[in-house]
Amino acid sequence: MHYDVAMRHQQALDPSALTTMAATLHAIGAAITDCRNAGKDPEIDAAVILLARHLGTVCERRPDDMALRRNCMDQIAEIRRHPVLRTLACRGVAYDEGAKRTFHSEGRTAMRRLADALGLEADSYEVRSNKGGPAVSGEITLHGEEVYVQLSLGAMGAGREILFRRCRGRKDHTGERNHFASVAELLAPDRFADRLRRELALSPPVRQSERLFA
Repeated sequence: MHYDVAMRHQQALDPSALTTMAATLHAIGAAITDCRNAGKDPEIDAAVILLARHLGTVCERRPDDMALRRNCMDQIAEIRRHPVLRTLACRGVAYDEGAKRTFHSEGRTAMRRLADALGLEADSYEVRSNKGGPAVSGEITLHGEEVYVQLSLGAMGAGREILFRRCRGRKDHTGERNHFASVAELLAPDRFADRLRRELALSPPVRQSERLFA
């Protein structure tokens, strides 16, 4: 059933109560929903357009574009100095679905960077992600022909978020003696790769071009 309501039109005619970006964005979102429910195109709806223009008025009271761009660049630099994976490792992700989703996304990225630092070919390893239940962080695992690296939070305590060991192929899930490292080491993949080669006595990487002429 299609229906329409007057609320968005009333807000559009008198948006004086919409003094913040959050309130205005909420009103725009609600207006678009109303349009869809009424079978109308929000792109040409007068109320939606007026509310969107009001958002511009609200934003005019904020700093100019140059100041905002500088602030964005400063925030990017700050984030790079303090990687989110390290922050999540400190605060934990249990019972926080958004934080857990970010943890697994960033963890998979970190594992792929480690694989690159180890010189692993794309077909010689896999990165797995097991989120587990809401009360745990789950695990992100890099599993190669000789190396097994797993990231998880809580089980082994702070500074031991990374478990690594030598293995015998990708079907070997027990491997040899376990070693431990901090999440900070994972965030320095070249240095961590050197440690893995040294402590696990890994074979030197063999690139595809070397295999072709072997």
